[in-house]
Amino acid sequence: MTTSDSSGGQPSDIATSLSRGTNWWGAFVIGLAGTILVTGIVPFAVQSMGAAAIPAIGLVVLIGMVVCLCMGELAAMWPHRTGGMPSYAYESFKPVGENAARHIGGVSGWGYWLGWFPVAPINMLLAAGYIAVLFNVPLGRNLQPIGTLGTPVPLGVLVITLIGLVVVFVPCYLGIRLGATFATVLGVVSMVPLTLLVLLPAFKPSSFHWSNISGFHYANPSTSGVVFFLSWIFVISWSAVAMEAAACYIGECRNPARDAKIALTAEGLYGVFIYIATAVVFVGVLGASLESADPLTLYTSFADHIFGHAGWVKYIIGVPLVFALLLSVLNAIMGVARSLFQAAEDGMLPIWFAHKNRHHVPDRAMAFNLVCALIVALLGSPVRIYIFSNVGYLVAVTVSLFGYFVVRQYQPHLVSPFRMPGWFRWIALACGIFLAVDYFIGGWSSPQIVVAPDETHFLFILGLVIVAIYAPLYLWRKNYDRRHGQGPTGDQSNSVAALAAADTIDTTS
Repeated sequence: MTTSDSSGGQPSDIATSLSRGTNWWGAFVIGLAGTILVTGIVPFAVQSMGAAAIPAIGLVVLIGMVVCLCMGELAAMWPHRTGGMPSYAYESFKPVGENAARHIGGVSGWGYWLGWFPVAPINMLLAAGYIAVLFNVPLGRNLQPIGTLGTPVPLGVLVITLIGLVVVFVPCYLGIRLGATFATVLGVVSMVPLTLLVLLPAFKPSSFHWSNISGFHYANPSTSGVVFFLSWIFVISWSAVAMEAAACYIGECRNPARDAKIALTAEGLYGVFIYIATAVVFVGVLGASLESADPLTLYTSFADHIFGHAGWVKYIIGVPLVFALLLSVLNAIMGVARSLFQAAEDGMLPIWFAHKNRHHVPDRAMAFNLVCALIVALLGSPVRIYIFSNVGYLVAVTVSLFGYFVVRQYQPHLVSPFRMPGWFRWIALACGIFLAVDYFIGGWSSPQIVVAPDETHFLFILGLVIVAIYAPLYLWRKNYDRRHGQGPTGDQSNSVAALAAADTIDTTS
């Protein structure tokens, strides 16, 4: 007997409870949301680190490439799983025990949520600021909606941010096809000009100075050191590993075995290029004049060195930046909703997240992301959000790398249509160990080094507390299952048969 999903004709071994409505291109362009985070982190890193940001970014983005290849293999192996990186943790860790695997998957999914949903408020705040500057929108007075926990935000920027988040939610709600179409427009309009921009120094060699890069010197030599470097590695990893976002949509691809390989490999290769190239050309062209971490200011200054000062420059830079930021907002609402959805189907998070609308997308999980994004936008401080958000994200990344090693080492009978060489598992393990060490050394120190010297460890601890909320959420789900006479999903092959009825299940109890 075979089980088909709503798109029709998919056999049971690749069945999914979401509609297979896209292909590798859809996964790739929506996944560009992770690559597009280059526009925020590279200016921030090079302004603070100087040329030393180049090897730091290079190291992290190569780890990101490893993650993409690992997730491509796992996605092709388990195409019935949706939600990307954390959704494979449950399957990966089954050799250590069913219960342990389920909880590792649950914690990974919740940590992934903490890592990705703040992308929406961070980048919507930036986009709103650029829209206000480009189109002369009155800013109004500064507000601190949540007091000293946040930073002042102009009223005009806050209003654009809140409206923008709701508007971007609409194509997310209306299904994967519309979401992929919307992402294609945003991706092409943003990444084509931003990619061409980093190639421009090749046509004007006099604007580029290798002496700015030589030695990979720090902007302030007195701040150099292992802890300083690891603290920045921690923050950079929030963006430069996020190329894996394409994996969130492989479960909705029509030919996941092929699409996983193409989408994740292309995402990783493009990410390696754009992250390293952007850092190199910024340092090579601007050098010591890196006086701002604001992407629009830095990109415009960079373009001025190529084209000369002209009023139109800020528009050819600003408009693509706005579109790039909107694409990352789109994925922050869509992608991580799939992770919550999968964790709920696995019986680890409240069943409320497992609800789908008539467009076969996890509407309640996406609405939850929207509400959380609207609240976090009131903080108005991207730097602070980076810290506590990455406390969750690196949990999911590290677990995924360890999980890949466990699969290749202890489940050799599982063979994916897209398979890396056997030795690749040791690279994944080494990357996972490095990120685990950096999590506690760089993560713990990052508030004082990256945010401000007088900052406490509150942001790191806050991230740990939010990750720990998984425990009461799991207990809530366990109590629900007990009251309704249901057990954990356990064997996915048994639960797939019930997925067709998922839309009609009352999950309001």
